[in-house]
Amino acid sequence: MTVSVRRATLEDLDALVPLFDGYRTFYSQPADPGLAREFLRQRLQRGESAVLLAERTGKAAGFTQLYPMFSSVRAARTWVLNDLFVDPALRGGGVGRALLAAAAAFGREQGALRLELETTPDNQAAQALYRASGWQPFQETLRFHLPLAPAPA
Repeated sequence: MTVSVRRATLEDLDALVPLFDGYRTFYSQPADPGLAREFLRQRLQRGESAVLLAERTGKAAGFTQLYPMFSSVRAARTWVLNDLFVDPALRGGGVGRALLAAAAAFGREQGALRLELETTPDNQAAQALYRASGWQPFQETLRFHLPLAPAPA
């Protein structure tokens, strides 16, 4: 079966919400379709991210969400591939690969220097997919973060 990927719009919210909620619950967040809908609505409405929606036989199969960033040193745009999720029933059928290929094509069309992503060390399936799709570990910097809000309970 063929997988098609296109840039999502506000009209795709109904299809995206269950996928985004599934993504959040995968990372141990409580299911909250209302929160998922509002978060995605704001990103799409404000143009703050690019959401790519994968469909298989006309049904939503997965998505990826990219956020714009810039490299001051290289004076160029980059994109952070922050979210990637495939319906668990459709995994292993090429949806993830199609989303990664579409993300790379999107980045090239935007004239980006590179795409970046991070995943948890224990997510071996995702790491295998990224490596198989040509992604390389980035070891030139050490990543830090400064928490500004309390951690979820």
